[in-house]
Amino acid sequence: MYFTAWPALITQVVLLASCLGAGPVSAQTAPPQPPETETAQPPPVIRAPSVPAQPPANQYSPNELIDAGHHFFGGVSRGLATIVEKAVSQWGQPNGYILGEEAGGAFVGGLRYGDGTLYTKNAGDVRVYWQGPTLGFDAGADGARTMMLVYNLPRTEAIFERFGGIEGSAYFVGGFGMTALTSNDIVVVPIRSGVGLRLGANLGYLKFTERPTWNPF
Repeated sequence: MYFTAWPALITQVVLLASCLGAGPVSAQTAPPQPPETETAQPPPVIRAPSVPAQPPANQYSPNELIDAGHHFFGGVSRGLATIVEKAVSQWGQPNGYILGEEAGGAFVGGLRYGDGTLYTKNAGDVRVYWQGPTLGFDAGADGARTMMLVYNLPRTEAIFERFGGIEGSAYFVGGFGMTALTSNDIVVVPIRSGVGLRLGANLGYLKFTERPTWNPF
């Protein structure tokens, strides 16, 4: 009787031992991950400090123009400085200027004659003469020292053209007057100061020549 119970008992012991030996299933440990490598960042871009654009070497700065006008007109004038700054703000820095004298007169129709020297930085100086008619509501006579700013002049010979007035370009301050003339993309801005008075809105032109002439046309 006792021997017949042993097999069942042994079986139960074996089952119990196997359960105790297996134990709870332990969670498997994940294999160690390699350390994350930092993404290589591009080096910071170092920008060079901005350098203000320099005007071309053949152009005249406002200070150079005012200084030339000071010596030419014989005195320091706030009106001249204001006129020059007005011209530079509207047309930029010229690459030439003319200093000269002119005389003119008008009664409805008039004439103007002058002569002077065209100054440039890289093409030498040239003697020039100018003459031209004026038409419109204009009366008076004047004799004036004249400074003309010249823009977009490709070569000195290009000044010998007929320049027509730009409408609405007249500007007056401090005893100085400024108008503007143009031909083939060249702009000439006469700045005048002198005795006499010319009143009115006149339409006309100036013709520049290499030699003096009485023919304004």
